[in-house]
Amino acid sequence: MPELAGTHGLIVGVANRRSISWAIAQAAASAGARLALTYQGERLAENVHELAATLDSALVLPCDVSVDSQISDVAVALEREFGGLDFLVHGAAFAPKPDLDNPFLQTSREGFRVALDVSAYSLVALARAMVPLMERRGSGSIVTLTYLGSQRVFSNYHVMGVAKAALEASVRYLASELGPRRVRVNAVSAGPIKTLAASGISGFSSIRQAYPDRAPLRRNVELDEVADAALFLISPKSRAVTGEILYVDAGYHVTGI
Repeated sequence: MPELAGTHGLIVGVANRRSISWAIAQAAASAGARLALTYQGERLAENVHELAATLDSALVLPCDVSVDSQISDVAVALEREFGGLDFLVHGAAFAPKPDLDNPFLQTSREGFRVALDVSAYSLVALARAMVPLMERRGSGSIVTLTYLGSQRVFSNYHVMGVAKAALEASVRYLASELGPRRVRVNAVSAGPIKTLAASGISGFSSIRQAYPDRAPLRRNVELDEVADAALFLISPKSRAVTGEILYVDAGYHVTGI
């Protein structure tokens, strides 16, 4: 029997077929989970509907993660359709392009707010809405997506690095608070993947080019490798793992000069 047979999950952050969230959705669906996918804005609606149609009975729901009422609407829909929830994958991240292009010192107050709200606080807001549905199942797993730019300075990552640092701190605090409620919270820190979000980072290709030279495995990582790691974290195989940042970056994070 597939390891996630009979489970229900929510995947947030699918933009197109190159999204890490979409790779995780495919892996979870192949493992037997029934899924709900969200999209942010009508611009992405068609893409997400087309992708969801390739899965078995997937729900597609609108959700702007910066709007609490839309998060609440998703929770109501999941309660109606699923009755409960077994896992949440949080892949939402955004910063205004001027604040990614400009030096960090020039980050606008509004750009800082938006980056932290969408990329970090949204995890807190989604967890608050979804944990009661997980408790109905007796336990649950929350997985978010981060990057090494939270811990080290990467050229042109700017305010997103600060947002990811806040996201990782949120993982630890949520793991501590939700552990007694039998909900685990972890993050996957992937190597550089060519996603829609990554395309907004100036010089991203130079970051990718550094990995084959310096990572212990002498290569970049693939989408399916990141998805497999996330699948482990949402499955019962990781039932004693919480508060962790799992690096899937060919070992790049352990290297120095």
